[in-house]
Amino acid sequence: MSALPPAIFLMGPTASGKTDLALALAEALPCELISVDSAMVYRGMDIGTAKPAPEILARFPHRLVDICDPAEAYSAAQFSEDALGAMAEITAAGRIPLLVGGTMLYFKALRDGLADMPSADPQIRAELEAQAQAEGLDSLHRRLQEVDPESAARIHPNDPQRLVRALEVYLVSGLSMSEHRSRQIMQKGSTSAVPNLPYTVAQLSIAPVERAELHRRIEQRFIQMVEQGLVEEVETLRCRDDLHLGLPSMRSVGYRQVWEYLDGILDRQQMLERGVIATRQLAKRQFTWLRGWGDMQWLDSLAPNNLERTLKYLEGLSILGRSC
Repeated sequence: MSALPPAIFLMGPTASGKTDLALALAEALPCELISVDSAMVYRGMDIGTAKPAPEILARFPHRLVDICDPAEAYSAAQFSEDALGAMAEITAAGRIPLLVGGTMLYFKALRDGLADMPSADPQIRAELEAQAQAEGLDSLHRRLQEVDPESAARIHPNDPQRLVRALEVYLVSGLSMSEHRSRQIMQKGSTSAVPNLPYTVAQLSIAPVERAELHRRIEQRFIQMVEQGLVEEVETLRCRDDLHLGLPSMRSVGYRQVWEYLDGILDRQQMLERGVIATRQLAKRQFTWLRGWGDMQWLDSLAPNNLERTLKYLEGLSILGRSC
């Protein structure tokens, strides 16, 4: 049996039921929750991120929620540092860190570490984003194929953040992201830039077995968000002089489409359709990460006994026996 303390990763695509299962686990086990969501870190972005209601957060506090202003950038490296600190505090209190969310890059950064890469260049990033706006994401993906075919094969053509970052690394340094990683592997003799995560991790993923069910949930949830006041939420954010569509926060799924609706670029029906499509594309990217993850316990969102199945799985790993 490993002497490392336990931790639980609960992953899955958007609208799959991660939060409900996490709350049930937090009620059944000595767990504390850590959010793994690149949009929930931002204050004032509540409806469009499906952030748990204040009364739920009061009962089940989530670390790494509402820690940034939307004008700020928050990176995977920052998340990894913050999450490791939170996990250490939770473990020291004799409890189990339960990390729940759908930002797979954050999970990967925590599990595997991040290779050292050149810092962001705001001017180059703005130029790449302008190209994407004018010519479409396909143009960025074709450009990446020319300079870094290995990264182009890994990055989905509809993933703007990772496309821009991969091209930015090349344009800033003259070396592709793949070349940076290869050099660091040769220097360190490892694929990881940091020591392995010092925990015994139980890895769970929840999603509907039928993709059509997930699509139905996504459409239903986005329409519900709009009915609950997403347009008004974005309108409030849009009134700020320091926020614009070039920021990571405002590029979040749903926020960009509503912003363009408020700008008059989209009508209401187009906004709804594009919001749903963008969310489905996000779910597809999340599934791509999850399929390649390995050592995963899958749960069906529609199964009536997911809590019992999860507890049984954790008992089999002796995770529960090592909590205090």
